[in-house]
Amino acid sequence: MEKGYKKLEVWKKADALAKAVYAATASFPKDEAFGVTSQLRRAGLSVPVNIVEGSGRQGKKELKQFLNIALGSLAETEYPLEFCRDVGYLQEEVFTDVELLRAETGRMLWGLYKSL
Repeated sequence: MEKGYKKLEVWKKADALAKAVYAATASFPKDEAFGVTSQLRRAGLSVPVNIVEGSGRQGKKELKQFLNIALGSLAETEYPLEFCRDVGYLQEEVFTDVELLRAETGRMLWGLYKSL
């Protein structure tokens, strides 16, 4: 049986974003493993994780709290993605794909947050 959060379109989009961030950072320099790679991966993974945790709580107030955290994590991915593009860690095409996912996830997440 499918879990409740897996039915949420916003979770599906956030899951795709987290996977895209991991794929995009796989080729980053090894000396960045504990730097921007780790920071970007943690922030990207935090988005779907907080949606899952919020959906597992009781009540809209708690869900909204975790969606707020997810929104913060999503915002935290914006600058590191741009930075990595600017220093040559991300090709423009990869950056654009991940950024589009990030923006779409943000619109969906904000919509769900406002609806509660």
